[in-house]
Amino acid sequence: MKMSSNEASMADFFAAHLQTSLKSKDPYAGKSIHARVIKSRLHSAMFLMNNLINYYAKTGLISDSHKLFDEMPLRNAFTWNIILSAYMKNGKFEMGHKLFDEMPDRDSVSWTAMIVGYNQMGRFGNAVSMFVRMVSANIAPTQFTFTNVLASVAAMEGLDVGRKVHSFVVKLGLSSYIPVANSLVNMYGKSGDSNTAKVVFDRMKLRSVSSWNAMVSLNMQSGCVDAAMSLFEQMPERDVVSWNAVIAGYNQLGFYGEALVFFSRMLKESSVKPDHFTVASVLSACANLGVMRHGKEIHAQVIRIGLDANGPVLNALISMYSKSSGVEIARKIVEKCLTTNLNVISFTALLEGYLKLGDIKPARKIFDSTKDKDVVAWTAMIVGYVQNGFNMDALELFREMLNYGPKPNYYTLAAMLSVSASLASMDYGKQIHARALRSGEESSVSVSNALITMYAKAGSIENSMRVFNRIHWNRETVSWTSMIISLAQHGHGEEAIKLFERMLDLGVNPDHITYVGVLSACTHAGLVQQGQKYFTTMQSLHKIEPTPSHYACMIDLFGRAGLLQEAQDFIEKMPIEPDIISWGSLLSSCKVHKHAELAAIAAERLLAMEPENSGAYSALANVYSACGRWDDAAKTRKLMKDRGVKKEQGFSWIQIKNKAHVFGVEDGLHPQKDAIYNKMAELWEKIKKKGFVPDTDAVLHDLDVEVKEQILSHHSEKLAIAFGLISTPEKTTLRIMKNLRICSDCHSAIKYISMIVDREIVVRDATRFHHFKDGSCSCRDYW
Repeated sequence: MKMSSNEASMADFFAAHLQTSLKSKDPYAGKSIHARVIKSRLHSAMFLMNNLINYYAKTGLISDSHKLFDEMPLRNAFTWNIILSAYMKNGKFEMGHKLFDEMPDRDSVSWTAMIVGYNQMGRFGNAVSMFVRMVSANIAPTQFTFTNVLASVAAMEGLDVGRKVHSFVVKLGLSSYIPVANSLVNMYGKSGDSNTAKVVFDRMKLRSVSSWNAMVSLNMQSGCVDAAMSLFEQMPERDVVSWNAVIAGYNQLGFYGEALVFFSRMLKESSVKPDHFTVASVLSACANLGVMRHGKEIHAQVIRIGLDANGPVLNALISMYSKSSGVEIARKIVEKCLTTNLNVISFTALLEGYLKLGDIKPARKIFDSTKDKDVVAWTAMIVGYVQNGFNMDALELFREMLNYGPKPNYYTLAAMLSVSASLASMDYGKQIHARALRSGEESSVSVSNALITMYAKAGSIENSMRVFNRIHWNRETVSWTSMIISLAQHGHGEEAIKLFERMLDLGVNPDHITYVGVLSACTHAGLVQQGQKYFTTMQSLHKIEPTPSHYACMIDLFGRAGLLQEAQDFIEKMPIEPDIISWGSLLSSCKVHKHAELAAIAAERLLAMEPENSGAYSALANVYSACGRWDDAAKTRKLMKDRGVKKEQGFSWIQIKNKAHVFGVEDGLHPQKDAIYNKMAELWEKIKKKGFVPDTDAVLHDLDVEVKEQILSHHSEKLAIAFGLISTPEKTTLRIMKNLRICSDCHSAIKYISMIVDREIVVRDATRFHHFKDGSCSCRDYW
């Protein structure tokens, strides 16, 4: 039915009024106009109804929009596309798909609405799939279609798909459209093909500021600083994004000082004012440098230019002060802003500032006062406890998080696996592993690597290998390195080396830590020549400069093999000054091989660096005692006492039902001490009957043989084993942890004990794991 001229005029008036009101995003204005439309009997005018549907959709009233859509007797393509776009842009994909399937005719706008919706909601694969369907349906994509699908491809880093989309762009003659060309540059850059990105950029006859910005940003992100700066200097005009690309690029590359210098240039040379992103980047640079003075200057600049200190800027300010020893200033900023809707990131930054100082109490107070804590805040507090050695507090807070907090992410789980590894608690570790499996986080690199380490430190190299076998395909260096180190620590030197060779065959690049693991494996297996070969290969093939850790491994390699002269020669030829670990390795080897003269040299050098090192005095005294030089041993112990250096006490512990039971030598504090000593006496007699001969030389004091035997039978690891045997079911594995190196007598005795009780006994000492089973040890008596 055709409208009169008066009705047409009224309809135009209402449509114009709707367009004006839309700028204010006021839904009530739309409802008021809608009421007047109905009163004027204009509700059958399709273009006016389309305007109303569009109004409701864009002001968030999608249900009202759809209700009006359902009431319309006639609809055109524009009607369907408005409602479709509204559903897709608001993430209501099921309703969007239903409408899309019901549409009588789909045009390029319909397909593009689906692609835009998926792209904006981060469902990039769906956006690309929809584009493929669109092309298959012979619907020509528009430039708007291409910019959105290319954005999805860039987010997926799908280079092969991107190249096919590029071919469609060329085929349809849209290469010259600046937004499409910019999208291509962005896609190639983010997908790792910077060469093609440059080709696209160079072929552009017309370029916008965005074109230049994309190339500057791409080069900065790729680490091509000179190329980025060359482009920046050539730019005919620059906006704030241009400056931000360089400043953010410097910051992300770790050139924090350059970021600050460039920001200073921006203030001096440009009429462009910094925005929130600029300030957040430079404050981040200040935080990373730990320079509060510059941070305060930028804070003053924020106030001078009238930039709102909220959102990213507020978070960056708090982070900057927290990381620059200005945690109290950060706290005052937080307190001042408590009336606003402050982001939890601000609290987390402040929390981390206190945790960095090791100031746990105020950190926990801030944590407890934070409302709507997200997973980042919970994880920050848990990690803070872990880093400051409060493992039980971390466990308690993690349990609280499971009951009342958000779902843990892979950072949280990795931190808790670190706790389990530190406590050598497989029970805790298995519980966290089960949670990681249920949440799907097990496959993340950080959790998988933490699982490998946790199981290894808890004494189960088999479980470590199972986890590794599920994830080794990802060719991630850290995973391979974790497994190599774990095998080496458990005495599986040959297996560690085989895994390393397999790693190289698969093209996984080792790093300096990998080589520490490999050299350690050679050390524990006594593979001197192979260790020398890898030390050379590390430098010649992989261009890795040796660190103090690599040198210490080589000294240990020679020393453990009894090649003490070679170890000494190696130290003298080192291009860097030997550190505490290097001299400690040599001293330890001298103790094993009873070389008193070299031990004295090593101890002297070690004590010159660390006068309070009790281990150096003890090791030297023990070497003298082992060589029968009792007077020298006594003098060393007296010197230690005169200097007020306290000897580190040896102790061992075992986890039974999530509780750690700790034992010292001749320990009489355990509530079950009588049963423990009776069990140990029983074991002592049984293993002696089997052929065990106590190594009384291991008691480095001039005492009667009977007294020496009694002391040996009451060593901490033996008491822990006796307690484990009376507290656990038969055939189960015992896992003992020890803070010092296992002595020769205990090593021999535990081999016999494993045989008579028919159990595997795993002992982790200060340097490695020993797996005792059926009367033998995994180290093959080489430790």
